[in-house]
Amino acid sequence: MKNIILILLIILSSCTQSTSNYGEIISKDNISNLPSVISELKNSGQIETTLSGKIISTCPKKGCWMRVETGNDTLFIKFKDYGFFVPKSNVDGKDVVFKGTAFYDTVSVADQKHYAQDAGKSKDEIEQIVYDQYKLSFIAHGVIIE
Repeated sequence: MKNIILILLIILSSCTQSTSNYGEIISKDNISNLPSVISELKNSGQIETTLSGKIISTCPKKGCWMRVETGNDTLFIKFKDYGFFVPKSNVDGKDVVFKGTAFYDTVSVADQKHYAQDAGKSKDEIEQIVYDQYKLSFIAHGVIIE
């Protein structure tokens, strides 16, 4: 009887989806879509917003950044004041909600190479990075991984 109860508890606990919060506690309410954020950025330098997507990868060294697929686009997300980190592994493909500041920024060659090294890119791939990139950036204040 004890074994049956134990097995049922294991099955029930594996069926529940765990949610983890990182940084500030945020809500899944009022999630924007990326095209509307990009449109709003044409009129202002930066906006506070909440977005969602699927995690493509996280920094395997510290969990200090993540790449997220949001519809047809990919965002590179860093965390406010280097104040929190996300898991380094086992989160690829998971749903994520993140709240923070969206803005356009120039990413230097040195920073691009640093992130490529963190991601485990080959020496050849890293050496091909020769230009600064002006792109949409995001600093998250809080993250929910489901």
